[in-house]
Amino acid sequence: VAALQDEKNSLMSENELMNDRLEQLDDSLDDPNTVVAKKYFSAQLQLEQLQEENFRLEAAKDDYRVHCEDLEKQLIELQHRNNELTSLAEESR
Repeated sequence: VAALQDEKNSLMSENELMNDRLEQLDDSLDDPNTVVAKKYFSAQLQLEQLQEENFRLEAAKDDYRVHCEDLEKQLIELQHRNNELTSLAEESR
């Protein structure tokens, strides 16, 4: 029982140290002059920019898909028209 109580006390003190360290890290993020905060905000800004670029590229991809589908329809129509004109030309000969 004594060994378990010692281990419990050791773990509780380690837990307190970790909580203190976590609070210090949280405080360093709140201060915009720290290196950690600058890197965090820089990474956050970069993430937002990449998300915006991704959204823009997804929209462009959708636009190109629609355009491609239209061109495929036109190609099929032109192939049918070409076949019709070819058969008419053969009949004329």
